[in-house]
Amino acid sequence: MLSSIPEFPSSSIAPAGSAENADTALRTEDLSLWYGARQALDRVDLAIPARRITALIGPSGCGKSSLLRCLNRLNDEIAECRVDGRVLIGDTDAYAKDTLVHDLRRRIGMVFQRPNPFPLSIHDNVAYGLRLLGIRHRRELDERIEAALKSATLWDEVAARLDDSAFSLSLGQQQRLVIARALAVEPEILMLDEPASALDPVSTLRFEELLHELAQRYTLLLVTHNMQQAARVSDFTAFMHQGCLIEFGDTDALFTNPRERRTEDFITGRYG
Repeated sequence: MLSSIPEFPSSSIAPAGSAENADTALRTEDLSLWYGARQALDRVDLAIPARRITALIGPSGCGKSSLLRCLNRLNDEIAECRVDGRVLIGDTDAYAKDTLVHDLRRRIGMVFQRPNPFPLSIHDNVAYGLRLLGIRHRRELDERIEAALKSATLWDEVAARLDDSAFSLSLGQQQRLVIARALAVEPEILMLDEPASALDPVSTLRFEELLHELAQRYTLLLVTHNMQQAARVSDFTAFMHQGCLIEFGDTDALFTNPRERRTEDFITGRYG
């Protein structure tokens, strides 16, 4: 257990609501994470329903982003980082010795808080991952680029300017471009870490509409500090605090009738 929260139980929370009956795209089992001597996650057990939007909420520093980084092993790049437990994507153990990290990151895409397009054209941003997969034929590239941009609801805005720099796009467009880049390699799961925090209200609304469209084909895992956004867009919500999973279940049930007092205190603004 984390030394700073001895009163917290293990994060083995049975999901409430219809999550129990949903297909599972990704599962963590007894997942713990340390950065050196500091423990960031404490025995998190979580089953992410397939082709649904799951929101991760909780105060800053509670482990939401650290959890995302564990799922496709982005924490591998951090010195003195140690992970215990399991992350299962279907039958694949993410931390097994024979798991190919680049294949894992293709299956689990990541979109960060601020758009991070490459200093390339719009076309070459989306083509980047496809070329890493060995796709070189121009017609196939163009078809998959168009499909990805359409999936990210960006094609109509950029079809006539694919050779322009990605930095010529607005922030909202850049974020959708980054999503298109991730979708081009056909992931199973898309993780989004505060993806709308830098967007204006109009761009945020459009972005949320896009999430609902994507959830018809992909499993989405969304970190957000915006309680209204979590309530609007997600099917399921997980509340985390100080590295522990406190409560997980159907979003409507969690926001209207939370089982844990700590969840109620957070979503009503008593702390966090």
